[in-house]
Amino acid sequence: MELKIDQHSSTPLYRQIEEQIRGLIASDKLKQGDRLPAVRELARSLKVNQNTVVRAYLELEQEQVIVCRRGGGTIISAKPTDPTILALRQKRLHDILDSDIVRVLSMGYAPEEVEAAFHLHISRWREERLDVTRAHSVGEEHSIRAGNMISVVGSHDPALDLLLSLCRERSPLVDIQVTHAGSLGGLIALQEERAHLAGIHLLDEETGEYNYPYIRRILPGREVAVVHLAYRIQGLIFEPGNPKGIKGLDDLRRQDISFVNRQKGSGTRVLLDLRLRQRGIVPGMIQGYGNELDTHLSVALAIAHGEADAGLGVEAAARSFGLDFLPLFRERYDLVMPKENYQNELLRPLIEIAASGEFRNVVTQVGGYDTTQTGSVTLFR
Repeated sequence: MELKIDQHSSTPLYRQIEEQIRGLIASDKLKQGDRLPAVRELARSLKVNQNTVVRAYLELEQEQVIVCRRGGGTIISAKPTDPTILALRQKRLHDILDSDIVRVLSMGYAPEEVEAAFHLHISRWREERLDVTRAHSVGEEHSIRAGNMISVVGSHDPALDLLLSLCRERSPLVDIQVTHAGSLGGLIALQEERAHLAGIHLLDEETGEYNYPYIRRILPGREVAVVHLAYRIQGLIFEPGNPKGIKGLDDLRRQDISFVNRQKGSGTRVLLDLRLRQRGIVPGMIQGYGNELDTHLSVALAIAHGEADAGLGVEAAARSFGLDFLPLFRERYDLVMPKENYQNELLRPLIEIAASGEFRNVVTQVGGYDTTQTGSVTLFR
């Protein structure tokens, strides 16, 4: 466990220790049952008074985040199973959220701003808890099951995360499974009937048109519905303050800049490769071109952790990690589904949410999206 203390910060030292331990638990780097350092040991390593560590531990223990046992050390608490305790925890959670929501609303924030920020940060913490080296196989073996399961395969997008989150809230009995296999992987999954719908954003080099040329090529003769999610801005994500002075894609050739890429088959990778070819930049010129991740949030996370200097992604991902963003391209993101799935009652709540004014307002607050056509539907063969 690595903690850092800033002696010059206005935040009290015990609070710094407390907040960092909370962060490690939230990101799943500390798990239930893990042992924390002894008070003397942690005080010595941080060069602080033992009473400072004691106070931090007491604060965490009072909230049942940790358990301090005489002779047994200090460990991360396990989740309680007693129904009475669970009920009290739920009440406390609602009280905390109520208090915080009232506070931010009283400061003049709109409910849509609060909802957008909440979902964006929840997505960020989910990403923190995942293994960023995970890999999703486009050819992953699964089929569409009957019943209440919706299978979504395709390109990652924070607005899609928000849509699915709202759908889960309103239809808790519906099981939504998501595979981030890239835009091409999503269309192939539809072709092989392994998905109900695909999220795509694919720029056709010959026509300059988004999505429809690929749908015609991969799903020829199929009657499909295209539900427009949003126009979004793609750009370069980098550290706050832009310490490397990155001004555009041409800077990726510099030897002092490391890049983190999206996986093959993703719409972002297709877009990047096209724009690089137009500039005469070959992949071998870019350090880290072969370092592939499967979501915009995982790219932003890698940059936030100092594992790369830059990556191509959407503004919402940069915002969620407090990173800087250089807008470069505007692109169309659509949800594609066979007509029979579009007409299926299982998908109706999702489609209705996508067309709602509430969803458009929240996505607009996330930032980096144009929602003027969000929810519009095109049927074609």
